[in-house]
Amino acid sequence: MADNGDDPYADEEEEEEDEYAVEGATRDYVVFLIDAGKDMLLQLQTKRGETKTYLEAVMESITEDLKTRIISRDTDEVGICFINTREKNNSLSSEGVYTFKELSKLSASFIKDTSSLCENFDSVIGSNDGSNYGARENPLYSGLWVAQGMLGKSATKNLGKRILLFTNNDDPFENADPVTKADMRRTTIQRAKDSQDLGISIELYPMSRPGEEFNLNIFYKDMITMEDDELSNFMVGAEKRFEELKARMRKKLFQKRVVRKITFTIANGTSIGLGTYAMVRPATTGKYEWLDSTTNKPVKSERALICTDTGAIVTESTKRFTHYNSKRVLMTREELAEVKKITDVQVRLLGFKSIACLKDYHNLRPATFLYPSEEAIKGSTCLFIALHRSLIRQKKFALAFHGNSTSPHLVALVPQEEIVNEYGQVQPPGMHMIYLPYAEDIRQPEKINLSKGGVEIAAKEHIDKAMALIKKLHLREFTVYDIQNPALQRHYSNLQALGLQEDTVEDVEDCTLPDEEGMKRPSIVAVVQAFKDTVYGADHDQEEAAAEAERAKGSVTAQKRKAAAEVATKESEKYNWRQLALDGELKKLTVVELKYYLAGKKLPLSGKKEILIERILNDLGM
Repeated sequence: MADNGDDPYADEEEEEEDEYAVEGATRDYVVFLIDAGKDMLLQLQTKRGETKTYLEAVMESITEDLKTRIISRDTDEVGICFINTREKNNSLSSEGVYTFKELSKLSASFIKDTSSLCENFDSVIGSNDGSNYGARENPLYSGLWVAQGMLGKSATKNLGKRILLFTNNDDPFENADPVTKADMRRTTIQRAKDSQDLGISIELYPMSRPGEEFNLNIFYKDMITMEDDELSNFMVGAEKRFEELKARMRKKLFQKRVVRKITFTIANGTSIGLGTYAMVRPATTGKYEWLDSTTNKPVKSERALICTDTGAIVTESTKRFTHYNSKRVLMTREELAEVKKITDVQVRLLGFKSIACLKDYHNLRPATFLYPSEEAIKGSTCLFIALHRSLIRQKKFALAFHGNSTSPHLVALVPQEEIVNEYGQVQPPGMHMIYLPYAEDIRQPEKINLSKGGVEIAAKEHIDKAMALIKKLHLREFTVYDIQNPALQRHYSNLQALGLQEDTVEDVEDCTLPDEEGMKRPSIVAVVQAFKDTVYGADHDQEEAAAEAERAKGSVTAQKRKAAAEVATKESEKYNWRQLALDGELKKLTVVELKYYLAGKKLPLSGKKEILIERILNDLGM
């Protein structure tokens, strides 16, 4: 039995509910089907001014995708297959098809082989324009069949299967005679439809050759079944090319999955089945795994309760108790769960409010996106659409109660309209479930200041100068998607260097640093100086400089500390700390040597040697 003191409801063994855990999480099986014909060896001018072949650009793009995928989706399986090749290597023994990598989980060797393939591509695989094939050979048809065979080996549920086709040839049968061309066209389209019937999606990445636009109407429109109004969504212009292509691939990698399914109760007897999606979630470095120190194999940890009296393992279910009136009151897990449960209803409608009543500060945490699900309740989509349209038309949101055992909330269901542009869907239709604060969650700073004698208000001239400064420094077209987390990117760069055994670690651009060059523009300098002169006075800079010089002198202790830091910095520069960390050599250094680094970086010097090493690794982002 467990004594919980004054809190019988505290459950140490109860795991915190993960709001981002995906229900029925799926894996992706992906086959990259790459055209290796003569047209793919043409030169391509990138945005950065680099010159490379289309094939090299495709392989670089795929390599970047694999590096991203092995970190974020390590359970995915990937295969790589080339068509229109000189050599053949496939399960069908078909000409012009070369399976470079069978469908398998990603590894460091997989990525290294892919990134280095272009160096010896001609000697190992080679390119062919079809002149050496038989009259009836159809590499595209055979490649689709081989890719379908690779993807069809697994019958696992909740599995996404995709073929990503890369080519810059919009007419794959242009060299065939009319009768053969018609037959090849028919059989290839049928093969693509057969794959789609088996749940395999085919995604085309077209590339325009120099001086001409990729024409989907010749063949690929029928192969992947596109309507006329969808053609523009697939066209990648000459100015986009592979910079856009890489971005599209990364977007496709992070697919939205149902977090969990809930029931939205409208009234007694009327409910809607909903799927919830986490549109924004915290990015982490991933979970670590314990390894055996001798075999380096994963270790499975187990926990058991041992009786303090007999030392035997307790097999019976544990009970909790609390003291009440000098007695022990026992509670089982089921009873505790029942006591903590507030309601059986997941989401219940309370009423409707004008959208103008919803303020920015009412949003406590990232909202959850809601979309109807027919799996639990038939007709949910029809009722959801009716409610969605009505809320948009009347400019209202639905106020509801979202109940669970850990943190019941009032929520606002805010409708979102669908937005589509020439590249496809920008935002889907649905509702955002915004978690609202309770009365105790909102502070009233105005009332607090009034109780202390009033609020001091700046002079109008000061306010005007501040507004001019803010207006001048306003970031136009800013989006958080342009700012990467530098700590995470540095962590992944170190992992990549270790996993691929690279000699150097890729530099990471810290986009969170201020734009110092931009801040030096005369127009910005003028408005900043005007603000400082108005608020702090014209002689403020000289006064600050004098005060800083006085502080720089400091006390005798500060001067000694400064001198010691300078010595530590000089000594620290003699070591290649990052290389020592990568090679695991830090533990061979003395404590004094380790403190050179910490003192130079103005980090704490306390702790044992292991703590100092861990502090250095954290500072290096490793």
